[in-house]
Amino acid sequence: MVRRNDERRAALVDAAIEVLAAQGARGLTFRAVDTEAGVPAGTASNYFANRDDLLTQAGARVYERLHPGEAALARQHTVPRDRDTYVQLMRELVDRVAAFRTGYLALLELRLEATRRPELRAVLTERVREDVSANVAHHEASGLPGDAMAVKLLILTLNWLIVEQLTLPDVFTPAERDELVAAAVERLVTPEGDG
Repeated sequence: MVRRNDERRAALVDAAIEVLAAQGARGLTFRAVDTEAGVPAGTASNYFANRDDLLTQAGARVYERLHPGEAALARQHTVPRDRDTYVQLMRELVDRVAAFRTGYLALLELRLEATRRPELRAVLTERVREDVSANVAHHEASGLPGDAMAVKLLILTLNWLIVEQLTLPDVFTPAERDELVAAAVERLVTPEGDG
């Protein structure tokens, strides 16, 4: 029987994220999660139907923790609607993701695991599609320059920059990272009517 203590479940899922980042998908066991969470052996198995359930919930939790929050979203409605603002928002995005290093590394592990698990691939595909659609919709409602294609190209570009920063952090300096973000926005986002 699966238990319903939401606080304990969240702590176990957060522990699963840490295990994924440190040990990879093959290291993700209920025992490893229990150890990381500092709970008695057997606790995780009381909260998750199986390992696939734990993998799926870990992926969902990463996205939940990467969400900028309502205050940040509300602030975006008070700033100018130009490329300089867009650059600043993208820099904040890269910083937010880089600050949750283990979460992003766990997502990379989940993506690799999804190449071997069709059920996980289906869940992640749906989640990423929803995330892309939400980003496009948010952008279109924001009044910032650029179109849906620019948003999608920035997602792809910045994702690889983040991978580079998290896996090989000495390839680009922080100043180069900021320059790359600015260049990506400047080259991909054209003001309405340009192009």
